[in-house]
Amino acid sequence: MQLNALRKTGIGCVILLLLTACDVVGLDSNGKPVIPADPSAGPDYSNQTPAQIAQAFWAPKVLPAAHAQALDWTALKQAQGQVKGVDGKSVYTRFSGKVTAVDADGLERKLTLSVNNEPVTLQLGPIIRGNAVRDAAGFLRFEDFKNQVQFAQVAKALNKQALSGLPAVDGGWVGQQVDVLAAVTLRADSIDDAVALELKWGTAQ
Repeated sequence: MQLNALRKTGIGCVILLLLTACDVVGLDSNGKPVIPADPSAGPDYSNQTPAQIAQAFWAPKVLPAAHAQALDWTALKQAQGQVKGVDGKSVYTRFSGKVTAVDADGLERKLTLSVNNEPVTLQLGPIIRGNAVRDAAGFLRFEDFKNQVQFAQVAKALNKQALSGLPAVDGGWVGQQVDVLAAVTLRADSIDDAVALELKWGTAQ
């Protein structure tokens, strides 16, 4: 009797030790184990469309980042002077300029400004070239997406999201002074793929 009691006590102790040494896994409504998310894993965008990803990021992350990181014109030119190679560097920037031309026809409409006597062309879409809006953000990384196609589609969706918040632009803007918050790609000898995130204009100069 004493031997059996000791055996039962020993087995009970082993079970108790095993239970206390392991994390208890909860069960869902179907009785299946709930596996905790891997804290080292990146975000999962597999069930979201590029448009949904862009919309989810826009107001809470992209716009605040653009406002916080925007370089003024002097800092922008300094950053341009540091660009090496052909790939370029995408950044957010804020500047003012006088509208010198508006191309409001076709699929690649454009607004050209004179900023410190240098022309800067903003793309008005609907076709937008480049990935400046996505790449300037810094927190949207290729490894977080399932493939290159989805990563490129998110860039296009962000460009479209940017355009959706802009006012209508026509020939009446020529001669107006405009304040711009934009994403641009800097290259050693040019400012390319500029996309406005905000456009505000006032009186003619």
